Amino acid sequence: MKAIVCESYGPIENLAYKDIDDPAPTGSQVVVQPEAIGVNYPDGLLVQGLYQAKPDLPFVPGMEAAGEIVAVGPDAQRFKLGDRVVAYIQNGAYAERVLVEEAACTALPRELDAGVACALVCGYGTAHHALKQRATLRPGETLLVLGAAGATGLAAVQIGNAMGARVIAVASSEDKRALAVSEGAEIAIGYDDLRGDIKRLTDGKGVDVAFDPVGGEAFDAVSRSMAWNGRLLVIGFASGTIPQFPVNLALVKGYSVVGVFWGAFTRKEPEVFADNMRELMAWATSGQIEPHVSERAPLADAADVLKRIHARQTTGKIVLVP
Repeated sequence: MKAIVCESYGPIENLAYKDIDDPAPTGSQVVVQPEAIGVNYPDGLLVQGLYQAKPDLPFVPGMEAAGEIVAVGPDAQRFKLGDRVVAYIQNGAYAERVLVEEAACTALPRELDAGVACALVCGYGTAHHALKQRATLRPGETLLVLGAAGATGLAAVQIGNAMGARVIAVASSEDKRALAVSEGAEIAIGYDDLRGDIKRLTDGKGVDVAFDPVGGEAFDAVSRSMAWNGRLLVIGFASGTIPQFPVNLALVKGYSVVGVFWGAFTRKEPEVFADNMRELMAWATSGQIEPHVSERAPLADAADVLKRIHARQTTGKIVLVP
C-alpha cells in the first residue's frame, strides 16, 4: 500500500510517498480503509522533530482517519467488517490502510461525510475540550478566538456560538475575517490593534475566555485584555514564538491561564473523550455545527499541504484522499 513516511526528522518536504507493507490486525485492533485522512498542524511539528513526542523512525504521521473497517483482530468486539468509523491515533493515518485499536474508533453514521468526521477529531475535539472542560464557557460570556480562520479556530467559533457565547474572532485578512463571521462570530477583527479593539468591543471589561492557538505578540496583547475571573486558554504556538507570561497579570487582573493538551486528555480521560466525541457527532449530524472542509487533496500531496498549513496559508480543515 502507499503511505507518507517520515524517514528522518527534518524539513516537511523530506516526507516520502512510498510503498509499505499492509497492516495486519492483532488482538482488538482493526484496519480502516480511509475515505478521508485529517491533516493537522501538529503533524508538521512531529515530522520536524519539534513536537512533545518523537516516534521511532521511520514512521507514518497522521492522527485522523475516517472510512470502512476492512480487517479485524481476533479479539475485536465493538466493530465488524464493513462498519464505518472515524479513528484517532498517535500516528499512522497518512496511508491507504490504517491500523488502530477499536477502542479509538467512533461509529460514523452513513450520512456524515468522512472529511467532516476527521474535522471533528483533533480540531473540533481540541476546541470542544478547551471550551467545555477547561474553560467551562457559559452562555452570555465573551469568547475571543485567535487564529479564527484555521481548522481549530473555526471549530472554536462554531462551538462557542453553539454554547451561547458572544464570539469575537481574530484573523489576519479580510477574507479570513469574513469566513469567521459566516461561521458564527459576532464580529471579526485583525491583529494590528488587538488590545485597543478588545477594549472597545468589551467596553473596557476584557474577554471572559480567550482561545489562543497562535502565541507570540497576540498572546501578549490578550494577556493584558482579560476580564476578572477570565480564562486564557493556551492551545498552541502557530506564530512560532512561545511567549513569556508576566505572572503579576494573573494576580492583579484575577484571571487564570489554562493549558489545553488535547492529546494527553484523550489518554488520561478516555471516558470523557468518548462522551465529547458522541456530543460532537450528534451536533454535526443535526447541523448544530458544520465543520468547514476547505480542501480535499491527494494523499501524495501531504507534504505540500502541511507546508501551506505551517505557512498559515490555509483556512478550515484540509483532508487527504487516498
